[in-house]
Amino acid sequence: MHDQPYRQNPLLRLSYSLIAPIYDFVIERPMRGARKRSLAALPAGDTMRVLVSGVGTGLDLPWLPVQHHYTALDFNPAMLARAVPRSTGLEMDFILGDSMALPFADASFDCVVLHLITAVVPEPPRCLAEAVRVLKPGGTILLFDKFLRPGQSAPLRRLFNVLTRRMATRMDVVFEEVLCAAPELRVASDTPALGGDWFRHIRLVKFRADD
Repeated sequence: MHDQPYRQNPLLRLSYSLIAPIYDFVIERPMRGARKRSLAALPAGDTMRVLVSGVGTGLDLPWLPVQHHYTALDFNPAMLARAVPRSTGLEMDFILGDSMALPFADASFDCVVLHLITAVVPEPPRCLAEAVRVLKPGGTILLFDKFLRPGQSAPLRRLFNVLTRRMATRMDVVFEEVLCAAPELRVASDTPALGGDWFRHIRLVKFRADD
């Protein structure tokens, strides 16, 4: 039986239930291009098992290649319910669960998509470590999110973070610190996505035993 760390933050659960009806209106258009560019890194050849961890309302789904088998997971039933209609034409299972305690066996997936979830969860290193655990050696993580750079002061973001981390998202996450929780990964690419270099596209690959 997997624990559910997100239950330690009931305000976050409530806020996303309230946000769900307006989430697409606020987020979809500004993030559309960045989502498409990130998901373009999904291989278009052999069929793979792909986990979309923190699928939200399913804004990634229209840009997914159809040949893969997908598992979409989110901790909020209201968000997950909005994602289901967007899965038309895709082979996809929907799971209510926690990105920080994934209900899957080790090495279950060829690719994990982490879009706007690593900086949302209360414990980003745990989210990334779980993604690595369920990823096969040689597999890929596609990460799109907002991060501070090491040593970056960003006083306004850190000030707002006091409020936003409880209700919507964190603004103080440093990717390089999160990566320390996953020594099995190497950074294959790291490029700006939006807002200068605040939002980043990061592609990570899990080492094979013979690497």
